[in-house]
Amino acid sequence: MQHKTYQNVITIEHLSHAFGGKSVLEDINLHIKKGEFVTILGPSGCGKTTLLRLIGGFLKASEGKITIAGQDMTQTPPHLRPVNTVFQKYALFPHLNVFNNIAFGLQLKKLPSEEIKKRVMAVLKIVTMTNYEERDVDSLSGGQQQRVAIARAIVNRPEVLLLDEPLAALDLKMRKDMQMEIKAMHKKLGISFLYVTHDQEEALTLSDTIVVMREGEIQQIGTPTAIYNEPANSFVADFIGESNILNGVMLRDCLVEFAGHQFECVDKGFAPNEHVDVVIRPEDLYIFELSDKAQFSGKVTSSIFKGVHYEMMVTTPEGYEFMIQDYHCFEAGRTVGLRVKPFDIQVMKKEQHFNSFEGSIVDKAHVRFLGENFKIQTAGKFENGSKVNVEVDFQDVQLHDDEEDGMLRGVVNFILYKGNHYHLTILTEGNERVFVDTNDIWDDGDRVGISFPAQSIRIKEN
Repeated sequence: MQHKTYQNVITIEHLSHAFGGKSVLEDINLHIKKGEFVTILGPSGCGKTTLLRLIGGFLKASEGKITIAGQDMTQTPPHLRPVNTVFQKYALFPHLNVFNNIAFGLQLKKLPSEEIKKRVMAVLKIVTMTNYEERDVDSLSGGQQQRVAIARAIVNRPEVLLLDEPLAALDLKMRKDMQMEIKAMHKKLGISFLYVTHDQEEALTLSDTIVVMREGEIQQIGTPTAIYNEPANSFVADFIGESNILNGVMLRDCLVEFAGHQFECVDKGFAPNEHVDVVIRPEDLYIFELSDKAQFSGKVTSSIFKGVHYEMMVTTPEGYEFMIQDYHCFEAGRTVGLRVKPFDIQVMKKEQHFNSFEGSIVDKAHVRFLGENFKIQTAGKFENGSKVNVEVDFQDVQLHDDEEDGMLRGVVNFILYKGNHYHLTILTEGNERVFVDTNDIWDDGDRVGISFPAQSIRIKEN
């Protein structure tokens, strides 16, 4: 094989895509090295499969550039790209046996039959399917069919193997087994794998690099360890594993306040008294008999054995709830002491700590923003038509069960528990985000009405 001089097998620059005028991907920039296992991770609808289809050539990008193996492939059709895709539904040919399913692409290229046989038998060995070449694919288990689909993709010796949620149709035990198989295959082949999943554990198990996506944008790129231990924002912290996420204030470098107490931490570079999000993983909280060694205390409200550890919920006198995972069991009703080490406290910048919208003054009693006119107590010094910033605190936004009761309609798009309240992201019909702090329980996908009380709307200079 000829030596290639490029380091990044895939380079994606300022890639954007829209369906019917609605943006699905927004300014994606990504580099995938030769031989790297990269997982694109995110919830349903975040754009991860769209990104994979753009790389595979099944969709054409609205904007941006895709370079594969050193060549601009942005407008190149799928069959001319040095990639192969393994789909969730396998797409095997039911009328062909295992050998002919795998050999199909090589036969189209009119390779000599001996070469085809040699390559098919080699990949059957890689996917641990030796002696299955004459079997009818319909007689195979789901895991075996998935192996055949992978073999058919890698027999063409692509630069990159694209895998679109390939284990989604398998049961839990088979998924675990196939994760190990795929990891072993990647090591044997030495080619780049680009893997799409919404399963966080799968991403942590398989990947060299994880790309976390949300609503068409990349939130963080990093190793599994970095993503888990140093999440870039509260969305990543919540999506990857279990987390205690709370509002905090960075009093000064290396000193943060949250849950009614001050704690030493290792974070720097924040403004004095800056509002922040604080993340503590459940396994990083120390729980013990109450003593003077405790930084703070709480009462155990539940204790569940999880096989390896106990998962306990502890509520502090200040009303904050923490999840704790520990090998020792503390029964419900016990008062316990709690400690956390400085380097186990992860402090993150907030996106914002109140809602901020662009608006314009309609008259002395109304301001227009988010496409509607809202009552205000006073426009103050601003004249009619003035461009202004509109601010509303998270806790002052009102949500209604009946959409018709609100001035705006929206859908609950993301729910984050912050220790003593829920922080919701509402996506309006105009595709704008409204953030809400509430003690009410809502479900992801709930349709709601949205109101802003006149006394809660602040008007600021644009």
